[in-house]
Amino acid sequence: MAVEKTPEPLVQQGPEGPVVLQPRMFDPQALRPLLLRAPTGFYLLAVDVLTFAAVSAAFWPPEPIDAVGLVVLLAAFRTFGLYRPRLAMSVLDDVPYVVAGGVACLTAQLALDAVLTVRQRPADAALQAAATTLAVLVARAAAYAAARTARRRGRLRHTTLVLGAGQVGIQIAATLRAHPELGLDTVGFVDVRPRVERPEELPAPLLGTYAELATLIEDFAVETVVVAFGSRREADLVETLRTCDRLEVEMLLVPRLFEVHTTTRDMDELRGIPLIRVRRAAFRTFAWRVKRVVDVVLSAVALLLLSPVMAVCALAVRWEGGPGIIFRQTRVGMDGRPFEVLKFRSLKPVDESESATNWNIKHDDRLGPVGRVLRKSSLDELPQLWNILRGDMSIVGPRPERPHFVQEFTPRVPRYMARHRVPAGLTGWAQVNGLRGDTSIEERASFDNFYIENWSLWGDLKIMVRTVTQVVGARGG
Repeated sequence: MAVEKTPEPLVQQGPEGPVVLQPRMFDPQALRPLLLRAPTGFYLLAVDVLTFAAVSAAFWPPEPIDAVGLVVLLAAFRTFGLYRPRLAMSVLDDVPYVVAGGVACLTAQLALDAVLTVRQRPADAALQAAATTLAVLVARAAAYAAARTARRRGRLRHTTLVLGAGQVGIQIAATLRAHPELGLDTVGFVDVRPRVERPEELPAPLLGTYAELATLIEDFAVETVVVAFGSRREADLVETLRTCDRLEVEMLLVPRLFEVHTTTRDMDELRGIPLIRVRRAAFRTFAWRVKRVVDVVLSAVALLLLSPVMAVCALAVRWEGGPGIIFRQTRVGMDGRPFEVLKFRSLKPVDESESATNWNIKHDDRLGPVGRVLRKSSLDELPQLWNILRGDMSIVGPRPERPHFVQEFTPRVPRYMARHRVPAGLTGWAQVNGLRGDTSIEERASFDNFYIENWSLWGDLKIMVRTVTQVVGARGG
């Protein structure tokens, strides 16, 4: 007989350090049927593919270049944001972009026809593109109508918390209750001092305070958090919201001065109130998994190719300072967990206390010629490729610090602990911007948090390239 496995607690990075959350009391997927659990974009993609296939079949026999046309069409739709999650769905909003996608599809097919000399009349291709565009609009209109119906009947719903029980938050909750076709089911408010005389006057119950946000999300299987205006300062909300980064929850933010805020296509609109859909935390995306694959491949290849260089470095360290080529030091990594970082030894510390608390040895008189060259060229960091390969670190990320200095910086540097939301890196955004050695810790933390909030694979590549140019220029620390 199979034994049911008890889910493990979730470790979350909070304002004061790691916070352990108990396992979710129930599965949010149980709130809706199996066929309605995928993101909206997945269903729209399926509708577009089936529609394109049906039109191609109607123009029998289909041409091989139709496959190219489909790829171009879907890529155009993806670029235009036609697969993004939305509260209000209207085919009229999609018309210009669907037409543009049809034109892009037709252009690609005609260009390919000319190159491959395929015998297809341009008029036939234009007719098929027009039919595809019209069919996609009709199919999407039907899909939107079906989605709104499913939302009204409670078959397609997303449990929602409203953060802030002020006038705007109350208006949002009341609107969501009155318009179930928006798909957000408000379970309650989070605030300390609601803008009502009695909590019973709220359109949804007051569930708890800001400090309890992550726990409430877990307990009530919340899938969407709407951040309105409440009794807490916006600056203080940053750390609170970051505790939810690892949770499967989407965030919609009411911008300041929303009454004069222009609503762009990337935003949602709730009956006159613009909502900014906060970007998903980087480590909740598929691209973040690709980042780990890149780390493993590049670190393994680098260890192989640079092994002669590392052998020379090891011999030089042994010649200058005797036994103990590799220097091991405890650093703080993701979620505040300690790990042992590896480096080529520049000099031998007097004891472990000196190693843990000495801020910088760049100007230390004990530093010999080999140690100076290793530090100047950053070759002393090469053993950290092994840290990357085994998962302690990433190639790009915030540089790890020693526990002594983490304890010193946390209380006096704003949002210092937030930089531990991702794995530490061999190089980082702060380092390629000159923040190495004796530089501002506040600036480093700011750069690191900016990197995390705006992470992309392309951004990592840029940092790697800039790191290589700095190493070649021997601008190490």
